[in-house]
Amino acid sequence: MRTSTFILHKSLYIFVLLFPCWVYAQANTTLLNDTAKMKLNMDAVYNRPFLTASKLPVAIGGYLEANSQYGLGNNYLEGLHFQMRRMTIFLSSSVAKKIKFFSELEFEEGTRKINLEFCALDFEMHPLLNLRGGILLNPIGAFNQNHDGPRWDFIDRPLVATGIIPTTLSNVGMGFNGKYFSRNWILGYEMYLTNGFDHKIIDNEEGRTSLNAGKQDLNKFTRSSNGMPLFSGKIAIRNRNIGELGISYMGGVYNNWRNNRIVIDKQRQLHVFAIDFASSLFKNKLNIQGEMAQIWVDVPDNFSEQYGNKQMGVYMDVIYTLLQQQILGWDKAKLNLGLRAEYIDYNIGKFKENNTKIGDDLLAFVPCIAFRPNGTSVVRLNYRIEQAHDLLNNPPTPARSIQFGFSSYF
Repeated sequence: MRTSTFILHKSLYIFVLLFPCWVYAQANTTLLNDTAKMKLNMDAVYNRPFLTASKLPVAIGGYLEANSQYGLGNNYLEGLHFQMRRMTIFLSSSVAKKIKFFSELEFEEGTRKINLEFCALDFEMHPLLNLRGGILLNPIGAFNQNHDGPRWDFIDRPLVATGIIPTTLSNVGMGFNGKYFSRNWILGYEMYLTNGFDHKIIDNEEGRTSLNAGKQDLNKFTRSSNGMPLFSGKIAIRNRNIGELGISYMGGVYNNWRNNRIVIDKQRQLHVFAIDFASSLFKNKLNIQGEMAQIWVDVPDNFSEQYGNKQMGVYMDVIYTLLQQQILGWDKAKLNLGLRAEYIDYNIGKFKENNTKIGDDLLAFVPCIAFRPNGTSVVRLNYRIEQAHDLLNNPPTPARSIQFGFSSYF
């Protein structure tokens, strides 16, 4: 009951915030049309290249990622390895006026993992009120929705988007989204109820609190693990000249708290809070973006301290376009230089016995060089430097790797 009340309060709060915008927007339809080309991270699912044929109602597209990695020192992939990270296929269709369908089918590591990551139907009732249902991307942070390989100059996904928020995070559900436009500004929101995680968040082979382990339920697309919905919501604001700022929240009950109507545990909740930003300066020559996320999980008192009740992660990318000109026959090809700094802590806190800091964290820096022959393809060279502390916070041993590969829409 507490969870249902909490979700209701969150939904009403967002509605109260956005209702005045809806009233104002009704009198400004022309302004909405003039600024409709401005995009937020929430638009990434449709903001992709597609191939269409005349008179066919379905458009098709996709992307692929492949790379090589040479591990140095104590890297777990020491030596030279070739990797086929993923190949993704998009299908979209305008079913009827203001009704859209989109799906994303991904093949990871060859065919070892096959996932239907997104498959939804949109009913566009008004720019500020659109119904979406199906397999949804939970709007937590920015990378989870804007994760296509060709958009990034870095081969690995950010640690916060793999170790903390388990990108790609999607689940079955439904809810609402919308946008409000005003001159150089755009405000967007999303709020969905979906199936959630399960008890494997704290009962898994990883030996730590892990949202990634808690999303692996093979039945999650047909039923909830505990009958309690997961709420995901985000508000984002973008200025044409400054950039985008997003604030998002995800939370709900994750454990199996009853069995055949018999209560066997209290309702244990998880809460995820994230902030993301993106900005372009000097006529888009300098691009800065980043994301921070923190997780709170209600861990039972009888669990070992290796299962933390707090986790956090943060990353920042700085990309500078060194030159843009005709190169090797490609018009307006780009050569970019970049640096990523990232940090994750799987277990924030101290040991009760001796009051010393708990380890289990990782720090990494990744300089990169990327060549973009066009807007849909990238060839990239990364040098990854990272160091990780174990649970007991022993001195870390640095690991390094050289990565070279490419990614492209098709």
